[in-house]
Amino acid sequence: MTGSPSPNSPPQRTRRTRRTQTVNRTGYQRFFSSVSSVSSVVISLGVAALFFSAALSAQMSGAPTAGYKREAGMPASTIPAPLREIGFDQNIDQLVPLDVPFRDEAGRTVQLGDYFGKRPVVMVFAYYDCPMLCTQVINGLSTALNVLALEPHQDFEIVTVSFNPKDTPATAAAKKAIYLERYKHAGAAAGWHFLSGDQPSIDRLTKAAGFRYAWDAATKQFAHPTGVIVLTPEGKLARYLFGIEYGPRDLRFALVEASAGKVGTPVDSLLLYCYHYDPMTGRYGLMVMRTLRLAGIATVLALGSFIVVMIRRERKRVS
Repeated sequence: MTGSPSPNSPPQRTRRTRRTQTVNRTGYQRFFSSVSSVSSVVISLGVAALFFSAALSAQMSGAPTAGYKREAGMPASTIPAPLREIGFDQNIDQLVPLDVPFRDEAGRTVQLGDYFGKRPVVMVFAYYDCPMLCTQVINGLSTALNVLALEPHQDFEIVTVSFNPKDTPATAAAKKAIYLERYKHAGAAAGWHFLSGDQPSIDRLTKAAGFRYAWDAATKQFAHPTGVIVLTPEGKLARYLFGIEYGPRDLRFALVEASAGKVGTPVDSLLLYCYHYDPMTGRYGLMVMRTLRLAGIATVLALGSFIVVMIRRERKRVS
């Protein structure tokens, strides 16, 4: 009879089952092939990112200037006397005296605490007629500040303190005018302060901050270390960045940490998980194990998301 199935031909349901199995097998082969490809790409990107971060760290950190380095076997007596007395004592987490009086660039009597309370503070010690190092320190700071997306007087304050009691508000104002030409952010005039003071005020602040300097009678100049200090809004010493050049990344991380996360973005907090402040070098270094841990978590999440998407797509195709 026409239309009756042949006894030797397989049932229609069996054909559909085989076709579905073939489609499923092909789909799963494509799926696992795609998973393998994505996994390789993600891992490669993670490794590449790790090496790129390390290279970027070396380029952006602004390696600290070593200063006077004693050669092996050189007796201490051959080091110039002023250089034996200068340096930074890192008094991290110690408070500076906020009641110490100074004069600002306009001649007003102020207290150091006037610049604290709301925002972290970048402090630099420099005397205003210094012929060499002080200028280089402030130049390096202004260069790093120009790169930062953070805004002075909104996200942080900058306080330059002269350790020469002969400096006056006039010399402070002249120095400020020079650096406002270099640092043109909107809040620079209100957020960068140049102070001068008497010897007792200078002594109290420099001792608390661990800034050791000396007068060199032979050259008629001050011998002093080079670097900047980042303090918390409460006046605690948080980070020391050494040298005459400062990596914008290091300065930003120091401000984010000093503000307890109130300055910056969530990305900064994530990056600080991978970077660690080294008090020996005065900069931030990449922590490889933490970076690899984050890369591994990111890889697992990426693969998991991809698997879920592919399974849903396969189910829709079969149905």
